[in-house]
Amino acid sequence: MRASKPELLSEPTAETKKRANITHYLEWLATRDLQFRDYEELWSWSVRELEKFWGTIWEYFDVRAHEPYSRVLSRRKMPGARWFAGAELNYAENVLREKDHEGPAMICASEDSEKRTYVSWQELRMRNSSVAVSLTDMGVKKGDRVSAYLPNIPEAVIAFLACASIGATWASCSPDFGAPSAIDRFRQIDPKVLIAVDGYRYGGKWFDRLPVLREIQNGLPTLKRTITISKRDGEFRGVGLRDVTMWQDLPLVSSEPTFEPVPFDHPLWVLYSSGTTGLPKPIVHGHGGILLEHLKVLSLHNDLGARDRFFWFTSTGWMMWNYLVSGLLMGSTIVLYDGSPGFPDLDALWKLAESSGMTFLGTSAAYINSCMKAGLRPGETHTLSKLRGVGSTGSPLSKEGFRWVYGAKRDVWLASISGGTDLCTAFVGGCPTLPIRAGEIQCRCLAADVRSFNEQGKSMVGKVGELVLAKPMPSMPLYFWGDPDGTRYRESYFAMFPGVWRHGDWVEITERGSCIIYGRSDATLKRMGVRMGTSEVYRVVEALPEVADSLAVDLEGLEGRSYMPLFVVLSGGAKLDDALKKKIRQKIAEELSPRCVPDEVFAVPEIPRTLSGKKLEVPIKKILLGAEPTSALSRDSLSNPASIDRFVEVAKRLSVER
Repeated sequence: MRASKPELLSEPTAETKKRANITHYLEWLATRDLQFRDYEELWSWSVRELEKFWGTIWEYFDVRAHEPYSRVLSRRKMPGARWFAGAELNYAENVLREKDHEGPAMICASEDSEKRTYVSWQELRMRNSSVAVSLTDMGVKKGDRVSAYLPNIPEAVIAFLACASIGATWASCSPDFGAPSAIDRFRQIDPKVLIAVDGYRYGGKWFDRLPVLREIQNGLPTLKRTITISKRDGEFRGVGLRDVTMWQDLPLVSSEPTFEPVPFDHPLWVLYSSGTTGLPKPIVHGHGGILLEHLKVLSLHNDLGARDRFFWFTSTGWMMWNYLVSGLLMGSTIVLYDGSPGFPDLDALWKLAESSGMTFLGTSAAYINSCMKAGLRPGETHTLSKLRGVGSTGSPLSKEGFRWVYGAKRDVWLASISGGTDLCTAFVGGCPTLPIRAGEIQCRCLAADVRSFNEQGKSMVGKVGELVLAKPMPSMPLYFWGDPDGTRYRESYFAMFPGVWRHGDWVEITERGSCIIYGRSDATLKRMGVRMGTSEVYRVVEALPEVADSLAVDLEGLEGRSYMPLFVVLSGGAKLDDALKKKIRQKIAEELSPRCVPDEVFAVPEIPRTLSGKKLEVPIKKILLGAEPTSALSRDSLSNPASIDRFVEVAKRLSVER
């Protein structure tokens, strides 16, 4: 793999450093005789002295609790760490407590309207209280589960906070999930109430979900009530649904919200793995762990405060929705968008940034790459004077993507982050007081002991290895629902390196303390002694004007030799002839390594992606090695299920040749 060459794109100004939240935190630490010269020294202390660090986070952010904790960390072991024993609190109470709020709590937009809906903090508190009372009247109590089949709309945020207020556990997926996929998720947790829409609009088209909603109801035998939100014009047509209450018929109450005190590790929500193979893993996070982690990461790493307008393009089926909602902890206004980022064109999110006064725009590396290829120049075509931060996640952002962001708006801070559903956070990410280099994530986040391990479990610097967490974090899963003895949990994270969390990504920790993510380690290309993350190949191949998208897998199981097919989606008008194949191979040989040249190049209509936009490298690899498609993946977990068909054809051809 090629050694990275640091290309400095931006350095923070003295004024930026002075006003950064992390600077204020350092000044506060100094009053407690804790002084650090730079970020790396602070990070080293935070992972070495976990108890002291997390104790300062509790105190610095003035966590509201009903019962104090007796000890920060009872056991350091993984799995099995116990945090803040004895503490009783409530996540929603810390969101809705009186703060120095400026501006609305939420600005809500959709692709089918130029109007913006503004939800004040007072209205959020009142509607939270009303929904919490209604859920209680429906029999929901502490520990019960509420499932949501909702788009990214204000009702989703209100309903989630209401669940948290009464100690119920939330689980959501977006309405583009098919009925089998939604049922696979929700049935595992036995929900008492379902909150759902009758349909949604995406890409200018209306999608009726009433037939799907009927299937979901029939697939969830524990349901007692369904709350429906009608998004379609005209009369609600809920024929065939049972035990339905309309959202607008929930009685309004004028009382202030009340909050059920719960233990620090009481289940707050259930997130799900992508479900590409087998049933999605139901990952349970706790009130206290998420509260402390999100206070830390959103304030000290995303630099959010009460004056910010915080946005991340996401659906309710991706952990970034939960991350976005936690922006309310900072007193920030969160900006919600219900619709396609590419409708009516790729300019949609930049228009929203301008019209909403957005200060931080979060999106995916894929969206940035699409804007770059389309030649967009949002800094020139829109008034983005208030936009100071751009976030990128979902997949590694290429050096070209970094350069495009700084070409689009020179004075912006690019915070490329990486983490996962498993911890519902970023453990490598941004820091407003550090320089930005092309292709590099600025730092390891505070108290996240991220390491690069070789196969022998030795930590490395400047070399690519397995991304591991060597010490526990409070937002690690409490457990998987339905995994009483923890077997599935241990096998998922601790089988390779006992006592150390293996995340499943390739990472390089540079001598500067920055990080480079190279893609999933279980989809790594291993060619004649050269290991390469798939993102390296995509960066090179997708830079060609003829290639719109790509996917590469290494089929090392074919008669003991490495066989690497490359699949490409062609840009309009391009043809995969011998000349283009030669061009692709030559580009890879020149920019990566001759040993990484694909054995064969195939044209495909689409690259299979999950509903959150990730490429299905590992399931496609299994199919090409001969696995039945139904055992390798669930089509309901894909945003484009028909895309699998072409890969099945190729697999049949390969099986004949074998």
